[in-house]
Amino acid sequence: MLGSMLLHMSEPHSESSTQDTPRIPTTSQCLPDGSLIELLYDPIRRETALARWQDGKASIHTELTVGRERLIPFSPHNNIIKHNVVLLPSEPAEYGTKDDLVEAIRRYLHRYLDVSPAFEDVAANYILFSWVYDAFNEVPYIRFQGDYGTGKTRALLVVGSVCYKPFFASGASTVSPIFHILDAFRGTLILDEADFRFSDEKAEIVKVLNNGNVDGMPVLRTMMNRQREFNPQAFRVFGPKVVGMRKAYADQALESRFLTEVMSHTALRADIPINLPNAMKEEAQRLRNQLLLFRFRNRHAVGIRSDALASGLAPRGRQILLPLLSIVDDERIRSTMIAFAATA
Repeated sequence: MLGSMLLHMSEPHSESSTQDTPRIPTTSQCLPDGSLIELLYDPIRRETALARWQDGKASIHTELTVGRERLIPFSPHNNIIKHNVVLLPSEPAEYGTKDDLVEAIRRYLHRYLDVSPAFEDVAANYILFSWVYDAFNEVPYIRFQGDYGTGKTRALLVVGSVCYKPFFASGASTVSPIFHILDAFRGTLILDEADFRFSDEKAEIVKVLNNGNVDGMPVLRTMMNRQREFNPQAFRVFGPKVVGMRKAYADQALESRFLTEVMSHTALRADIPINLPNAMKEEAQRLRNQLLLFRFRNRHAVGIRSDALASGLAPRGRQILLPLLSIVDDERIRSTMIAFAATA
């Protein structure tokens, strides 16, 4: 809890303005005055709300009037929210320093995953990056690659649960909801079995991955309106993505977007639980709350840093990695991530 930092309230409004102002379900917004709005979900009370960050303070609202719009949270009864298809913070929470937060994420990853030390650094900072990704024009993806039984799904659950508004999907999903949910929530796509069995599904998901790492490159899909007229619609698919798959894609340009941890059949470390406990979900919730406050404090403070430019990589690799490196202050960690990218 942030104590006095949080104020549970509704935006005051007159009865006439309530009737005249449209109600808009909202997941997040960056407002012209610099304030930020984010959707919250309390899984214990099963309630949603909107958190607003303004003038260095956070407040929680059941609705917000912004200009001629009334912003309201998505319903807690929405299937995507109540079935944990998308995971949300429940409130902003204090985390100490940025280094403290990265270390807490790293400890969480180490507790439940058996991955290389270099990838722990990559994943911890990628998670942090995902909460401010929209301050950048490009994003890299991370990938777990390996055969059945190597721990890809566990890795996706552990890493994905603390990314920014993670949306969980699998190769068994139809492609259409992926477009719609990404466009509505604009969070992190966590995609298991991304190889896909059928060529048409694979082609559709490749569109998401090809277009989704650069801002301003929506995917156009033909929709039909009520008059049964074809009406092309643009779906925004830009954002972080964490992918699990058995093989690589044939498209080398697409392959260049991934930072890949190759999973093996080696036995888990003795200190890692065979089954993920409920404590993992509780820890992930606490971290999401802390990461929300990190977003509020840092969304307008981060950006491309030319001094973080990687050497020793091909131009495309340097372009993809630079946004992630731009949020890393520790030169040793940057070097570790560059070395990992060079071999991934």
